[in-house]
Amino acid sequence: MMTQNQKIRWGVLGYARIARENLIPAMQRSSNSEFYAIASREESKLAECRARFNVPKTYRGYDELLRDPEVDAVYIPLPNSLHREWVVKAAAKGKHVLCEKPIALNAAECREMIAACAANKVQLMEAFMYRYTDRTRKVLDVLKSGVLGEIKFVGSTFRFLLANPASIKLKPELGGGALYDVGCYPVNFVGMVADEIAGQAGSSLPESISAENVRTNGVDMIFSALMKYPSGLIASLNCGFNAQKRIFSEIIGAKGALEIPDTFFDNAGVLTLTVGEERREISVEQSDRYRFEVEDFADAVLSNRAPHFSLVETQRNMEVMDRLFAASK
Repeated sequence: MMTQNQKIRWGVLGYARIARENLIPAMQRSSNSEFYAIASREESKLAECRARFNVPKTYRGYDELLRDPEVDAVYIPLPNSLHREWVVKAAAKGKHVLCEKPIALNAAECREMIAACAANKVQLMEAFMYRYTDRTRKVLDVLKSGVLGEIKFVGSTFRFLLANPASIKLKPELGGGALYDVGCYPVNFVGMVADEIAGQAGSSLPESISAENVRTNGVDMIFSALMKYPSGLIASLNCGFNAQKRIFSEIIGAKGALEIPDTFFDNAGVLTLTVGEERREISVEQSDRYRFEVEDFADAVLSNRAPHFSLVETQRNMEVMDRLFAASK
């Protein structure tokens, strides 16, 4: 039985870049977590991890790590196509799971993963770290204030120029493509805004969708969509690998507009709020988003509560992405 002052002992399945550059350091910075074990099929990666992070346990196989009774929770940064398999296997071994976005390749996989974790009484959360930033908090504060009036339009973009031709992001068999990799963020952001209008997390689904993409070698390189919601909200989203970096969102209401540069990042900056002819800047503080994400999940495990980012939203995100893919064929 875990006590309130215990730390969660984490195992990580795969020494991926996001794990070594972001999540493992966040575990080591956090107040309620310990980076305890790493699994990789490459001995050189295990050696690097031991040298860099002084990790107590290393394993050549993911199954071996899952059999370690000292591991409380696992973080899964594997290619998208492997998420379902390893979340289900981790749950069967009684491990709580923080899984990288997108949690799955489709809504059916997502339902199976949620059910497996529920059946084994373990926590599951999708790692949408941008939800743990001061920027996101300030956006929600503006929405809750009502200063924008009735929300009429939301637009959200996340794209960058992918220069590495060998990237797993370009491999269809691994769940590559722009919508899976970066488009899931605008999908989630639009859903967050629509939920705020509706007053219930995970409740908002578009009534109609139109979408276009350009595919190369089996993956979408750029993807755009328009979505209409029952409230009358129109949403636009764009993502891609084949153009200049652009991370930007805007929310436009009957009375005002909010511009959100660097929507999904944790750097300091400003939001711009325009009401009528008046413009003012709302300052945003730099945030340790990965640490806050890890600490929330670990506290959810220790306190036996749901994490702040809910599985209802996760399931909804996958359902919308299914419809986006279907609309763009």
